[in-house]
Amino acid sequence: MISLLISFSVLIIGYIFYSRFIEKMFVIDDRKTPAIVINDGVDHVPMKTWKAFLIQLLNIAGTGPIFGALMGAVFGPIVFVWIVLGSILGGAVHDFMSGMISERHGGASIAELSGIYLGNVVKWIMRIFSVVLLILCGTVFVTSPATLIAKLTPEWMSDKFWMIIILAYYLLATLLPIDKLIGKLYPVFGILLVVMAIAVLGGLVFTNHLSIPEFNIQTMHPDGTPIWPYMFVTVACGAISGFHATQSPMVAKCITSEKEGRKVFYGAMISEAVIALIWAAAGVAFYGTTELLNNALKDGASNVVYEISKGVLGSFGGVLAIIGVVICPITSGDTAFRSARLILGETFKLEQKKIKNRLIITIPILVVGGLLTLFSIVNDNGFTIIWRYFSWSNQTLAMIALWVATAYLIKNGKNKYSSFITSIPATFMSAVSMTYILCSNEGFKLSTKIAYPIGIIFALSLLLFYLYILIFKNILFKKNKEKEEAKA
Repeated sequence: MISLLISFSVLIIGYIFYSRFIEKMFVIDDRKTPAIVINDGVDHVPMKTWKAFLIQLLNIAGTGPIFGALMGAVFGPIVFVWIVLGSILGGAVHDFMSGMISERHGGASIAELSGIYLGNVVKWIMRIFSVVLLILCGTVFVTSPATLIAKLTPEWMSDKFWMIIILAYYLLATLLPIDKLIGKLYPVFGILLVVMAIAVLGGLVFTNHLSIPEFNIQTMHPDGTPIWPYMFVTVACGAISGFHATQSPMVAKCITSEKEGRKVFYGAMISEAVIALIWAAAGVAFYGTTELLNNALKDGASNVVYEISKGVLGSFGGVLAIIGVVICPITSGDTAFRSARLILGETFKLEQKKIKNRLIITIPILVVGGLLTLFSIVNDNGFTIIWRYFSWSNQTLAMIALWVATAYLIKNGKNKYSSFITSIPATFMSAVSMTYILCSNEGFKLSTKIAYPIGIIFALSLLLFYLYILIFKNILFKKNKEKEEAKA
């Protein structure tokens, strides 16, 4: 219990102080935002701060901070450290920079921003990578909520029935102006999500379920799975997630002042970390040991959520909690497909104000999402396979987004040291991403003796290149300044 309280406290302190430091390094001003300048009535629509915050929170809080946190809890209380430090120093910075840089470029996607700051080759890589990630994400967020809802409905309303209903909703949410459906539903859903997370925490405390093992920096995973790099990929959305880099530009089109960025982008990520902490604690506390939690997860994370919710809150409370959990993936799945539409619209220069152009893009991506959903149904391990590749691509996208932010800060930050706030987490995520793909079953299955050194060398190489650019740029800046002074 003490470790959990300390974790909550550090998150609050991080938001109060570090978010202001990040804002200062970015150098916000009073320029007019894309919501005001463009205001196309479809994607660029002015919104109040509280509404933009709740939309951002629901956009990013898919099943990741719940399912991912539960799977991460199998490693033991060490997961609290990753959630707390990962979100304060990495995830919230990542989300803030992705949103604010996008806002400075008319609400451009992370793919377009990659082209501006890292070159055309990276832009095309990111276009493909982002769309694939978003479709995988949308697919994941069809299957998991449908499975949960099916547990509460008659037998004829199976998971297949709810998958069709959810896909139909995704079609509307992807096509309609952001303020017509998402803008009206999300504030209500956001409040429900927060209430349900608090209810689960309260249920754990008052039913004496909150018994967390003593803190241990060694892995407590019953299968002996090492913390590095597996925990850092397993718990993505609760700590740092590249998926958020595709979502922040969507809300960047709706904020009416740069001063809102810290509350909306940084604040939503910290709130998501709180949700992840609650579910990580719930996983270990409810089952008592990481071994029992791991065994329960073999029957599916959806079953674990159902058992915990019903176990700590009773039948009625359990239903409410599950509804809150269902909202998370659905309200991320719809914006995942919406983001894919926006990126493809940018790529093919299809102006998205016209419904015809929106349909041309939306129908094919939902068909692909539907086929992948069918694959997850007919294949026993379909969902697990899709989730694993989603997790790795998620963290790889986070790595690239942080390097984009680093390039931006080198050019536009408050001073030459500003870019360290993104280059350090970018280096860390580079090591995570490369090491995982080399040693995991989804990757090249190399031994850790090979994968670990290569991952570290890869990350250090990028860091050294960054330092070279930073120093070289500073030298050029001084020379240009000396020339200007000489001419004067």
